[in-house]
Amino acid sequence: MLLAIDTSAGTSVAVVDRDGGVLSEVIETDTMRHAEVVGSLIAEAMRLSGVEVAALSGVVAGMGPGPFTGLRVGIAAAKAFAFGAGKPLVPVVSHDAVAFERYAGGHTGPLLVVTDARRRERYWTAYSGADEAGLPVRLDGPGLGKPDELPHRDIPRFDAEAVSAGRLGMLAELRFAAGLPFERDEPLYLRSPDVTLSAGPKRVSA
Repeated sequence: MLLAIDTSAGTSVAVVDRDGGVLSEVIETDTMRHAEVVGSLIAEAMRLSGVEVAALSGVVAGMGPGPFTGLRVGIAAAKAFAFGAGKPLVPVVSHDAVAFERYAGGHTGPLLVVTDARRRERYWTAYSGADEAGLPVRLDGPGLGKPDELPHRDIPRFDAEAVSAGRLGMLAELRFAAGLPFERDEPLYLRSPDVTLSAGPKRVSA
């Protein structure tokens, strides 16, 4: 069983089991309240699932792409929970969960997943299809661009408003069962944060 956390769009937390499916999932769609709600959503997801922390085999973190501030909240929460529980961290690309859900829902062939990157930009990832296990096969990306400059205009596009932690967790379960490697533990911000560190005090001239 896995605890899955994603804050690349809204905030989503779920507990999943490879055989039992999604045991619980709670979502906050407000994209400005990640830090306020992630702790309570983790507690609620665990409570609703009836799963004890000791029964978890790992913690899944949605690695983006996503805006810097929101994305790092979820990753930090996942790392902190994993460390405290003594469980491994499982990094998964957030767009893969969206594609996984679309293919599970009946979509076939190429797919372009798009999410809001703010600053009048969009994150995108292109997929060629799903493999025999139903896992999405990445064709290109993740990338960042202006809405009218996104690539792969010849393939169907899906604009996602949220990322399901339930799908994120189930994707991780299936990847593990198939013996596939997981992503590197590197957040996909794709651009610099809005706030930068000061270079030091400015010199004042008389």
